[in-house]
Amino acid sequence: MRIEQINAEALEKVNYDRFLLSQAVAKRVKELMNGAKPLVELPKKNMQYTEIAVLEIAKGKVKVKEV
Repeated sequence: MRIEQINAEALEKVNYDRFLLSQAVAKRVKELMNGAKPLVELPKKNMQYTEIAVLEIAKGKVKVKEV
């Protein structure tokens, strides 16, 4: 799956709120950097934390709530 498609799916999960998506990605990236395991099977090696976080949101593995 292409990153553009993944981004579109992730945006759909947050009702097209780019700010909310960026906050959720930043939070998940911090968790991944601190040792959290990815919640999805990685389609390629050496994925960046941001790519993993967006993929997790797009696949519905990470739920995003408005604050």
